[in-house]
Amino acid sequence: MLDIRNLKKSYDKKEVLHGINLVVEDGEIYGFVGHNGAGKTTTIKCVVGIQDYDDGEIYIDGVNIKDDPLRAKSITAYLPDNPDLYENLTGIQYLNFICDIFKIDKNSRSAAIETNAKEFELFDVLGDQIKGYSHGMKQKLAVISSLIHEPKLLVLDEPFVGLDPKASFIMKNKLKELCDKGGSVFFSSHVLEVVENLCNKVAIIKDGNIIKQGITEDLLSEGISLEELFLDLENNNE
Repeated sequence: MLDIRNLKKSYDKKEVLHGINLVVEDGEIYGFVGHNGAGKTTTIKCVVGIQDYDDGEIYIDGVNIKDDPLRAKSITAYLPDNPDLYENLTGIQYLNFICDIFKIDKNSRSAAIETNAKEFELFDVLGDQIKGYSHGMKQKLAVISSLIHEPKLLVLDEPFVGLDPKASFIMKNKLKELCDKGGSVFFSSHVLEVVENLCNKVAIIKDGNIIKQGITEDLLSEGISLEELFLDLENNNE
């Protein structure tokens, strides 16, 4: 579903991604972890087309994102760590706006909006302006907007920040449901316990290089936690 090949990116002539190679297969939840400044968000922004890159190739469901960016984006959803919403709109206006972008017909969107909004306990406030929402409510709205068109690839940067425990539980189930339908999830998080319990595969990035990646169970086969593995790799690669 997601194929990153020899991805390189520089800022002000300083290379920050040094040839990233990573593959997310259909139906996988893939965790992407690393310390602050390791290159997680830069990689993600390249994948979703927000930032250009210097070398390499990125494919989403076989589509080269530079050759056909609109096609690639039409099957992708991106949830940043601090989503910007149009706060003068109501919740329902914002979700309809997202549905218009992805050309979702009115019958399909109504059912999807109602189902998701009720599950995330946001249905009763969809008529309110977003600027009156709490941080957690805004995060829930952003989550719903990322799920509404049933993307083939869902890309998330710290998706559980701001969600209460119940919403986090629902979110995890939503990710699994998407993968059960053949979609894939690629997300970064500092909450290593969540990554360990949720992800089929994990990649650890440090200073623009992937220093470890593979099936989660295999990486933790000696009974260590992902946190222990992460800290050990961080210390040994200094």
